Amino acid sequence: MKVMQSPHLDPMRHARFVAFLFAVLAVGLLYGCGGDPKTRARRYAESGDQYFRQQKYREASIQYSNSVQANPNLAEVHYKLAQCFLKLGIWQEANRELLRTLELQPENPEARVDLGNLFLGARQFRQAQAEAELVLKQDPRNVDAHILRANALAGQDNLRASLQEMQTAIQLAPELSRAYWNLGMLQLGANQSVAAEQSFKKALEIDPNSSATRLSLGGFYQRQRRWADAEQQFRRAIELEPGNVQARDALVLLYLAQADKSKAEQAAREAKLALRDSSEGYRLLGDYYFRVADIEKAIGEYASLLNDHPRDLRVKKNYVELLILRNRLDEASRLNAQILKENRSDVDGLISQAQILYRQGRPNDAIPVLESALKFEPDNAVGHYQLGVAYNLLGNLGRAEAEWRESARLRPNLVSAQEALANLALRKGDASLLELSGQNLVQGQPLSAAGYVYRGMARIQRGDRARGEADLLKAIEVAPQDPLGYARLAAWRASQKRYKDAETLYEQALTRNPDQVDALEGVVGLYVDQKQLAKALARVDAQIARSPQNSAYYYSRAKLLAGMANLEAAETALQKAVELNKNYADALVLLGFVEFARGKVDQSIASYERNLQQNPRDLRSYMVLAQLHEMLGNWQKAQQLYERALQAQTDYPPAAASLAYILLDHGGNSDVALSLAQVARRGLPDSPLSADVLGWAYYQKGTYGLAADLLQEAVRKAPENPHFHYHLGLTYQKLQNTKLAREHLSRVLQLNPQYPRGEEIRRALAQLGGD
Repeated sequence: MKVMQSPHLDPMRHARFVAFLFAVLAVGLLYGCGGDPKTRARRYAESGDQYFRQQKYREASIQYSNSVQANPNLAEVHYKLAQCFLKLGIWQEANRELLRTLELQPENPEARVDLGNLFLGARQFRQAQAEAELVLKQDPRNVDAHILRANALAGQDNLRASLQEMQTAIQLAPELSRAYWNLGMLQLGANQSVAAEQSFKKALEIDPNSSATRLSLGGFYQRQRRWADAEQQFRRAIELEPGNVQARDALVLLYLAQADKSKAEQAAREAKLALRDSSEGYRLLGDYYFRVADIEKAIGEYASLLNDHPRDLRVKKNYVELLILRNRLDEASRLNAQILKENRSDVDGLISQAQILYRQGRPNDAIPVLESALKFEPDNAVGHYQLGVAYNLLGNLGRAEAEWRESARLRPNLVSAQEALANLALRKGDASLLELSGQNLVQGQPLSAAGYVYRGMARIQRGDRARGEADLLKAIEVAPQDPLGYARLAAWRASQKRYKDAETLYEQALTRNPDQVDALEGVVGLYVDQKQLAKALARVDAQIARSPQNSAYYYSRAKLLAGMANLEAAETALQKAVELNKNYADALVLLGFVEFARGKVDQSIASYERNLQQNPRDLRSYMVLAQLHEMLGNWQKAQQLYERALQAQTDYPPAAASLAYILLDHGGNSDVALSLAQVARRGLPDSPLSADVLGWAYYQKGTYGLAADLLQEAVRKAPENPHFHYHLGLTYQKLQNTKLAREHLSRVLQLNPQYPRGEEIRRALAQLGGD
């Protein structure tokens, strides 16, 4: 039969139609073999074998699935189906089919070793060891089982036993290349660098065409900064397997490790061209831009990819993530809606939807979406991480920490979760949590600076300065082109008053990344500490010349200028910062302050309102804008802004206190005001403000004894605040303590002769017998 193609038919749709037609014909032929299930199962399996030999694993998996549906008791077909799922990276289905294989054929050593390797990948090392030992009980000479047991022991930090087990495997199979490769990997973990190199070379001597071994040897050379040797191995791996995405990605990362962005970008471009039929391959260039934090180029590249590959779901999902990062939420929402329209339970789509919601200032709406995603995939580490972010935005740090810990447990090398825990630890001053997060990052990403930095900071906080400093130095050693290690070691040197060393390290960080904001802030801080403001400003200007598109540097310039009382120049710098990054909350907040200080009240209000449009969860802007409206006499508008702040964070103490004052002073609901005052007190238990507002709420409720205790605390902690004396004076008047009432009301007028309620106070004093 000849299939005619319409001249108007989309070629992609035509190809899919032809593939579908042949699949239908194949099924028809198979069913034409008769109704005997065993015959159908055999024919499906034979068809699956043909696809498997052609490395068409998805098609093979369909045929093997048809086979076991026709005859569920075929252990060998269940095992072949598991092999397909392993090739496709569908781990849960592979696990299910391996378990079914072993249910039907308990003594299948290959299936048991494969199951053990799945346990190994899930970091379930004891289960992996148990599977290996079951095989070895049947066959003590099974090499794959010895290798599995060696890796399981290494995962449990029993390196000595692990290496002994690998030597046993090699004695049993001295010509097995991958055994020497595995030995080399274990020797690396045991810091036996010389032995590891010898093992890798032995593996290549046996099998010079092993791209996996060449990648491992190249990675070893990269860790030793033997750049040319590493490049040689990676390029040879690419020659052996031009379609090997891992080899091409390794080459990109090698150039990045040397801070050679031009070569890295070129390698990514070459990969995209060579692997035009592989999603992982043609995405390498866009992923490169993401790695180097050039989000605009990444967005441009992914927009182009989506145009060329509109049915590539991973391209669409990555593009959505990039748009979210740039707060282009309307575009992200439209694309993500397409993903969810095709599959309402798409977990990635649900997670992206939640991110869009909380970036729109709706974390309460994001939480049920994330919970829905986690019902479909309870072990999704990214979902737990994002749920932690949503709870954090609501101020629920306990739930946030619990979700981040679960995320880190599920995927210890998930950088975002470990960094969230580390930053939480820094906020809480929790050195134990900070060290744990750092340790997990070190184990999961031993070539990354972040883990050593966090662990080093924690050790320094705990007084273990020698080991802490050693970690900071190690961060530089393992990642010499990463500015993070230099910047953190510089901060440590600055705290030791070793200013010259700190300056050198900060400059080294900026050499490696001209956009390393915290490094420039560190240098500027050194000059400011030494009262060298002009030098600090000159250094910022020099960095702006190197990175004229970095909005944060204009913000740094503005802060310096504001500190030097040059408000006009500070305003100009802030306008430039906001021009470069319209979502720059810090710059917009400071711009509003500078405009107010220059008497531009309307512009100041506009800047804060603009910031809230771009950053609807910026609590600072709600508070300052509300206070501006209060100052202008518009307490109703101020009340609305405090309420919006509490919608963004339900237990935000300053907003709760301010809203309580407005309700109490303008005839609002006193019960609501009391509840808000209690929120403020819980959040700020040592603050005189929270003591005063709760005392004032009790006063309005007629509970004068409780009010007096709290108001006395407020006055004791802030004796120069006339409002606190006013509230306490009125309370003593209600308690008929004439002397103390007169004392505190008189103090109000001493502190502020123009106090807004001065006439009321004078009348009260007259009644009390005062002046």
